[in-house]
Amino acid sequence: MSSTNSPDDRSRDDERVAADGPPGEPSGNERQNGNAPAGEQREAGEDAETDRDDDAGEPRRAPGTLWAALRRILRFAWPYRRRLVGALALVSGGSLVALAVPLGLRELIDAVFEQGNTRLLNRLTIGLVMLFLAQAALSFFGQYLLKWTGERVVADLRQRLYAHLHRLSLDFFSRSRTGDLTSRLVGDVASVRKAATQALADLLTQSLSLLGSLALMLILNWRLSLVVLAVVPAVTGAAVYFGRKIRRLARRVQDRLADTTAIAEEALAGMRVVKGFARSGHETERYADAIEALFEQARRRVLLSVGFRTLVGLLFFGALVGVFWFGGREVLAGRLTAGDLVAFVFYAFNIARGVGQLSGLYTTFNSAAGASERIFELLDEEPEIADAPDARELPPVEGSVAFESVTFAYEPGTDVLSEITFDVEPGQTVALVGPSGAGKTTLMSLIPRFYDPQEGRVAVDGTDVRRVTLRSLRRQVALVSQEVQLFAASIGENIRYGDLDATDAEVEEAARTANAHGFITELDGGYNAEVGERGVRLSGGQRQRVAIARALLRKAPLLLLDEATSSLDAASERAVQRALDRLMAGRTTFVIAHRLSTVQGADRILVLDEGGLVETGTHTELMARPGGLYREMAAIQLGEAPADP
Repeated sequence: MSSTNSPDDRSRDDERVAADGPPGEPSGNERQNGNAPAGEQREAGEDAETDRDDDAGEPRRAPGTLWAALRRILRFAWPYRRRLVGALALVSGGSLVALAVPLGLRELIDAVFEQGNTRLLNRLTIGLVMLFLAQAALSFFGQYLLKWTGERVVADLRQRLYAHLHRLSLDFFSRSRTGDLTSRLVGDVASVRKAATQALADLLTQSLSLLGSLALMLILNWRLSLVVLAVVPAVTGAAVYFGRKIRRLARRVQDRLADTTAIAEEALAGMRVVKGFARSGHETERYADAIEALFEQARRRVLLSVGFRTLVGLLFFGALVGVFWFGGREVLAGRLTAGDLVAFVFYAFNIARGVGQLSGLYTTFNSAAGASERIFELLDEEPEIADAPDARELPPVEGSVAFESVTFAYEPGTDVLSEITFDVEPGQTVALVGPSGAGKTTLMSLIPRFYDPQEGRVAVDGTDVRRVTLRSLRRQVALVSQEVQLFAASIGENIRYGDLDATDAEVEEAARTANAHGFITELDGGYNAEVGERGVRLSGGQRQRVAIARALLRKAPLLLLDEATSSLDAASERAVQRALDRLMAGRTTFVIAHRLSTVQGADRILVLDEGGLVETGTHTELMARPGGLYREMAAIQLGEAPADP
């Protein structure tokens, strides 16, 4: 077993709570009856900021201007502007060299048909070869620099987007689908790459080719040029009309793609449930329906894109027919040489091709703008839980915790916790008990600031947790959640997540204390054995013990245990409970437990019901209160005393 941790890994660890990924998510019962995150209300309110698409009849966000979206995209290429400018200069040089080719052909044709000059023919042929070689060299180096810049921009954008996701609050993830976020991180960013580099270069080169060809056409014969220019107004109108619709459809394609990703990820992650309920056919149909919805939007986008480019091509090639007819008359009248006509036709083809390419680029830019809207929505999302401007580092704490008139609600007007007040001394063990949905997990989530109360304050060592940095606060917290989150890595790496600088010996000691060393050594590979995605290769009890070892390694003064022994058999539970007793010595510990047998030794028991703190005391004190909720629960679970009539 080895540790391979970079300095970046260690710095990121400062912002992690050594336990189960994003812990502290409230239970389903706590969020029922309207107790959903406030962010869900905002989503409903956002309908006022949307308009309706006439074609699909579904709401959409009103997009900003195309240029505004492209300007934000190009900001990510700014750090590499020197490479980008160099690449653009090279490919532009190649375009300018290409403009000289038709003039060379004109001279070559006139030399053969009008002058019969063999020596001039040879020189012109060698000159054309040199032009082609120069264009190839400029194109090669320019394209390489463009591709390099494009990949670098994508890498930077993905890193920034991923880092930003880690700064967002848990409330954001409770109202977002993982598949949609993954789609934005992967697919949408790839769409933006084309606009940030390659499409930008194509725009410049095709514009140079088009303008240069137009200028040379006017010099060769202005009357013929008017035939080509006659179609420009129609092309411009078509570009505006089709571009607006293509951008709208591009956004919908990315949304539908995100839906398919989310459906597939949910089904694959829950494959045990899918197979257990024989719902493979149902999930296949769900995915097929989502794919068909994606296909329909993609089909409409392709139809518009192809229709636009076909229309543009039809207009310009129609103009070319006019060029051949009128140009032939000019040659016959002696106002134009055969070489001039050939050169003119080449430039006319350049313009037709350039306009066709620009129409395709217009589609690309609109598609990228649609994808960028989804990216910038995430980047513009502000975390609800963030450091205050004057936040300071929280020094090592002794472990006192105080709740002072704390009221919390996921939605305004529906309190999950109401006027909660209590104090905990350093080193005490506090048990949180009560019916499901009473607010136990929510209360525990306020200590590491996964959420902030609407009223009152939570203090650690007398300091309001909102006045210190999140990193310094969460660095002093270890948590084991009811739902264990393991990463697709080795067992040793999952345990070391509690302290990335821990030695192999420390990892093993934590595993021994958590009663995990025995089953780990029996696995093929021991501590290097892979646990699979979300730890699927381990049993529930084994995953729980790995999570406990991870929390043990944290050595934090504040310990949060949410049903930490719920998945263990009786023998393992006794062994782990002894280990937890040693761990909790000298540490302030909050324990959530539905089995009262696991909390009888707590220094203090807080009984919650419907968001209120209804009882507090030791097990003995609470059992002595007739008619108390704790006594009723104990009568059902422990049989220690009958419930009062």
